[in-house]
Amino acid sequence: MNAAAAAAASATGERTTLAQIAEEAGVSLATISKVLNGRSDVAASTREKVELLLSSHGYQRRGSASSSRSALIELVFHELDRIWSMELIDGVESVAKQHGLSVVLTVTGDRHSPGREWIEGVLRRRPAGVVLVFSELAPELRERLRSRAIPFVIVDPAGDPSPDAPSVGSANWSGGLAATRHLIELGHRRIAAITGPSDMMCSLARLDGYRSAMNSAGLPIDPSWERYGDFHVGGGRDRMAELLALPERPTAVFAGSDLQALGALEAARAVGLSVPDDLSIVGYDDIPVAQWVSPRLTTVHQPLRRMGEEAAKLVLELGRSTPASTPRMDLATSLVVRDSTAPPRG
Repeated sequence: MNAAAAAAASATGERTTLAQIAEEAGVSLATISKVLNGRSDVAASTREKVELLLSSHGYQRRGSASSSRSALIELVFHELDRIWSMELIDGVESVAKQHGLSVVLTVTGDRHSPGREWIEGVLRRRPAGVVLVFSELAPELRERLRSRAIPFVIVDPAGDPSPDAPSVGSANWSGGLAATRHLIELGHRRIAAITGPSDMMCSLARLDGYRSAMNSAGLPIDPSWERYGDFHVGGGRDRMAELLALPERPTAVFAGSDLQALGALEAARAVGLSVPDDLSIVGYDDIPVAQWVSPRLTTVHQPLRRMGEEAAKLVLELGRSTPASTPRMDLATSLVVRDSTAPPRG
């Protein structure tokens, strides 16, 4: 069947068969079967052609899509941080248990997208849904999941996914604004910011929140007070050491993550400064360790556990029905004031 015939069949409501798709693609029915079953022994160009045809014809496997899925939610990270990741894992796991499902963890790719080798495995596993902790999912990977009726949701604490990708995020700009306003209200004027990597949307959004608060208060922003870290302790420590070496050091710092805030605290102590007497520090995330460190950390609460819960609920809902528009959920952040901030001396 050529493209014109396929279009005519679609217009008259006829169902396109796999044999017709095979003929249109110029491949055997066995190759179509391999693609449908996620087999790896198919050339990438052939697989892409077949995937596009399956998608354009709206082909679905016989029987309900949900009946062919395994009793799993797949949770995919680019790295596992024992403190930060556990909050998301707990949230997904709590919803999975309520529905009699198990959670399988996969670590792959970089912070922007999962590795391309991952897709073959997930198509074989056929989970009830996939929750991805990434900034984005490549269009071809999205299409391959959709062609198998495997729903997915991006948990987005670290980016800005495409409009057609279902996602759960948080209000990064508002968090940066609230953290900086708190320091301004305490009387600080020389306020620095250590955000995350410069190629991550959440880093830029938190930094924009900081700048908006400073501009609204009529305070100057010294370019040397803005630093890009890596969201880890080492990055916070190194960037804070640079800030403290400036001729006119800041009296307060907004660190774009709690781990960076812990690094900033370490750098301050290394040069004999007391927190909060000599330097005020605000973190971001509100991970459990923020309450255990001394002094207890003032931070922006990012509802990581609830983000995991909402992502799991959404991916299961997408498995049951197709919404009229792509769902996007942004959860509110809130400032938690503890002991690491105080008015500046003098």
